[in-house]
Formats: sequence, structure tokens, C-alpha cells
Amino acid sequence: MASKIQFGTSGWRAIIADQFTLENVHHVVDSVARYVLENNPGQPTLLVGYDTRFLSETFAAAAAERAASHGIQCFLANGSVPTPALSYEIRRRKAAGGINFTASHKLAEYNGIKFSTANGAPALPEVTRQIEAGIQDPVTTSAGRKPARVEPADFQSHYLTGLAEIVDLDLIRRTHLGLVYDPLYGAGRGYLDALLERSGIKFTTIHGWRDVLFGGHPPEPSDEHMDPLRKAMRATGAPLGLATDGDADRFGICDQGGAFLSPNHILALLLDYLVESRPWSSEPGWTGGVARSVATTHLIDAVAKHYGMPVYETPVGFKYIGELVEQDKIYLGGEESAGMTIRHHVPEKDGILACLLTAEMVASRRSSLKEQLAALFKKVGPHYPGRWNVALTDEVRQRFVERSSQEYSSFQGRAVSRSDRTDGLKLICEDGSWVLFRLSGTEPVYRIYCEAGSPPALKDLAQAARDFLFG
Repeated sequence: MASKIQFGTSGWRAIIADQFTLENVHHVVDSVARYVLENNPGQPTLLVGYDTRFLSETFAAAAAERAASHGIQCFLANGSVPTPALSYEIRRRKAAGGINFTASHKLAEYNGIKFSTANGAPALPEVTRQIEAGIQDPVTTSAGRKPARVEPADFQSHYLTGLAEIVDLDLIRRTHLGLVYDPLYGAGRGYLDALLERSGIKFTTIHGWRDVLFGGHPPEPSDEHMDPLRKAMRATGAPLGLATDGDADRFGICDQGGAFLSPNHILALLLDYLVESRPWSSEPGWTGGVARSVATTHLIDAVAKHYGMPVYETPVGFKYIGELVEQDKIYLGGEESAGMTIRHHVPEKDGILACLLTAEMVASRRSSLKEQLAALFKKVGPHYPGRWNVALTDEVRQRFVERSSQEYSSFQGRAVSRSDRTDGLKLICEDGSWVLFRLSGTEPVYRIYCEAGSPPALKDLAQAARDFLFG
């Protein structure tokens, strides 16, 4: 029997050659196959992809053969593939689901499995619980079924065509907006840059080759990893820098001069831009909202209020936002951890789409992101979010358990208007600022999220949060 394998916020991840072994991959795939066969009568198909990590293509090929041995026809990607491209292809082919071998933005020693269901969305907890149970209690469901085929497949062309139907690439080209793109050695290479090239858009790519060590740091498009992008922007004079993570479902954006823009602020800007530029609201009988996770900026709420849109708050995990996309309830769904999708697209976060829409927004408005954010603050009020990690120790865990079970009318001298336990403990203060404490679903840390109306107020609130947890 396999050692304990659990799916977190975004799939199962483990260290290669420690828990992430071929044997354990077989156990997971066997259980996925069981789920697929039980829920898809006839001849189901499964798509298998992989990112640029060490042995990802080997694990993927073995997984496809294993699933095929259960009688499931498998299509194996003919190259590394972004998670949103796999999601798109699941829907296009009407497949029973898909597996992508990726650990997303984690360190190079990790690999992982993301399982997407037939709608292209990340598997919901009720599905991953079934898969976990099947790993621990294997039951053969493929007896009597003939082994199926594994066929190579292109997951790129239709996805890029779909993006070209969403993004005004011609506008970006006409305005001669120079771009620099950093795929961080990940699966976005050959996708975002290929679409820019075929569209005649001026751009420069850095780190567009495979490095299984990702340059010595996690393939995460966060501020601390953007110095090479900033350097390339200075060298080329490009006013906008774009980045994606290991499987290209997350985005990172650098504005004119190299200033990094918080994903929270990018999400709010894109919501404002999409409502202004897309005709969705004029469709008869449809009124749309916006979805954000409990940890994401309330600047989105302020934009939504300005346009009279409902806001759907979800637990952390894009699978919950994917449900709302499937239900056709929202214009845009986003998470502060740089995940985003929009209506008429996949119910999965898409860093490539976010980068392209940001470029379109800058080209259309002909102003920097800093200028656009200042204008948005003037329209709906300033919001400054932040996030900090706290190492998970027994002392921290016990203190949080004790304090999270209490009710609060005040927080470190601030009046609390309401509390929210959607995912962790969130305290919303009367002045609109808020703080959230929650256990990470991907790392052994507690996360502290705060938001306030100015940078000094954010600094004070963050210190109050630390005092609350350690004082």
C-alpha cells in the first residue's frame, strides 16, 4: 500500500525520489483511473501533460501507460504544457479529465500531480477525497477491459487560437508596446512567446529554455525573482514585463521602470478594464459578478460595487472559483496568489491569459499601470494588501487554535465589524481594513494576510497581527 498521499490546495506535491516516486505515481494513477471509470461509462479518455521539471516527461509517460492499462485511452502531450492549456484541451476533446505533472511554483526538488475533471477545472475536495481513499484501499475496476492506446497529442494550437479570440493582439501590435517575457524556465515557453511572435508583437524572451533547477530559485513570478526581468526591460526599453510560473497558471507583472505590481492590484485593474471594454453586460438575461478568495483584496469589492456587481467570496483554492465560472456567474475570478480567469474561458487559473490581458489594457489605456492604479484608487478608494508567512511550529499552531475559536469585537485596539471563518480566521474592522490568519494548503506555514487604506496603516496592521499571534 502507498504511503499516505494527500491532495492539498492544488494537487499532490512531494520531493522527487523521496515520496514522489514511480511507485507512488502508479498508486495515484490507479486511483484516478478508478474514479474515471466509475464516473464515465464507455470508452473514456484521459489527457496527460507535464512541465519542465526533472523527470516530468518520464513520470507522464509512465502515467499514461498505467492509465491505458486500465482501458482508458490516453493522449500524452508532445511537449511541456501549461496547466490552463491542458484544461482547455480537456474541454475541447470532451475528455474525462486530465493529469498534469507539475509542482507549479515550488522548488526544483518537488514534483506533483494536478488532476482536472471533465470540465477542465481543478478537482474539488469531494473528488480528491475519493482518489485519496482509492490509493489507501485499492479496488480493481478495470477487470475484463482491454488495454487502450497512448497517443501523442498537441495541446498548444487550439489553446493559442482560443486566446487570440479573447485578447486584442492586434491592438497590442498597433501600439508598438514593447514587452519582455520571462517564463522562468517553465511550461509557458513556447506558448505565450509563440503567440506574441505569430501576432507580430515586439517582445524579448529571457529564460526561454529548460533548466530543471529553475536558475536556483523557485519558478514563482514574485517580486524577489523579477530582477532579471527588470534588467531586460532596462536593456530593451520595454515598458512592461510579463512572467509566468512553472506551469504558467500564475502571473507576475512589472510596470514601466521595473516596479512590481501586486497580483491583487492587477486583478482589480483587469476587472475595471474588462467591464469597460467587453460587451458581456449587454447580453440579454445575464448579469455577472466577480469571485475572489477570502485572502484576496477588497479593492475588487470596491470595483464591483462601483459597477453594481455581486461579489462571491470563496475559500482559498481556485477550484472553488472554477465552479462559479462553470455556473456562468462571473466576469472574472481571482486569487491574491496570482491566479485569474474570465468568463468564456477555462475554469482554471491562467497566467498566460492574465499577462496578455494586462498588455492589452496598457496598450488600450496608453498609460502605465502605476497611473492606472492611481486613477482606480481615486475612483473607488485606496487598498494596500500584504501577505507574510510564519513557520508552522507546535507553539504557533496551539496559539492559533486557541485564538481562532474565540469571538472578537475588537482586534488589537481596532473595532471589528464582523468575523469570517470561510477559510481560517478573518477579522474585518470598521474602517474597512482586515486581517486573515490561515494554514497554508501547500507549505508548512501559517499565512497572515492584511489590507489597509495606506502603506503606514498596513505596516501597523501587520505588526498588530504578529503581536496577536506571538504576543
